[in-house]
Amino acid sequence: MATTKNATSPKKSKGFTGIKSAIWVMLICLCLGYAFWYFVLGNPDNFAGGDRHGRPINLMGTVYHGGVVVGLIFTLLLTAVALSIERYFALRTAFGKGSLKKFVVEIKAAIKANDFAKARAICDKQQGSVANVVLASVNTYQQMEETTGIKKAQKIAKIQQAHEEATQLEMPTLQMNLPIIATIVTLGTLTALFGTVLGMIGSFQALAQGGGGDSLALSMGISEALVNTASGIATSWVAVVAYNTYTNKIDKLTYALDEVGYTIAQTYDSNHADEA
Repeated sequence: MATTKNATSPKKSKGFTGIKSAIWVMLICLCLGYAFWYFVLGNPDNFAGGDRHGRPINLMGTVYHGGVVVGLIFTLLLTAVALSIERYFALRTAFGKGSLKKFVVEIKAAIKANDFAKARAICDKQQGSVANVVLASVNTYQQMEETTGIKKAQKIAKIQQAHEEATQLEMPTLQMNLPIIATIVTLGTLTALFGTVLGMIGSFQALAQGGGGDSLALSMGISEALVNTASGIATSWVAVVAYNTYTNKIDKLTYALDEVGYTIAQTYDSNHADEA
């Protein structure tokens, strides 16, 4: 009859793990984006004669004439920046206090030497997602050594299962809010296109008004189109760089988890004979 000890539940990372309600971040960025557009870019000092609807005398006035779409684009830009900063600190917590590469080397050496006390100490010192997953696997390894009545292959499967469960517990925290940043990549471009179309409509309306049309209205329409295009491209650029950067970091962390998990399973396989 098989005898086993109760498995220890894997623990989640301590410290800052991210903002779960990103909607509040987006609402704050919405207020800031439109406040910046109206009060800073729309400051009367940026226009000839102090008239917001008149000729802009500097770049800020020109950007203001991009229209309300500019405020929306600034909202997306601020959201991308805010969530990028949030992901930076969350992933910093997940990686732990020390170098991930050094941690992997040290933990693999301790496991291969069957020095699990040292492995625990290394995990306690490192902390973070990787350390939590490794610690769960080490605990299960030692539990399997005290378990009798089941075959070695089943014990290895239980070690791998504990590793996978601990990894699945950490992954949602690592990937949180990244889908929003990925969405902003597309929304930035689409919003810019929408603003560009509105600007060109204004330009063609100016041309349609008798003869050559109002040159000021024509230039304002073209300005609105180009400002929205440039702002949207800049927003998408920031979002795509942030998304790819943090996705790459998560891939590195996942690879480290897989590497250590494989080492733990292989160590148990090589150090134990199959049971009858």
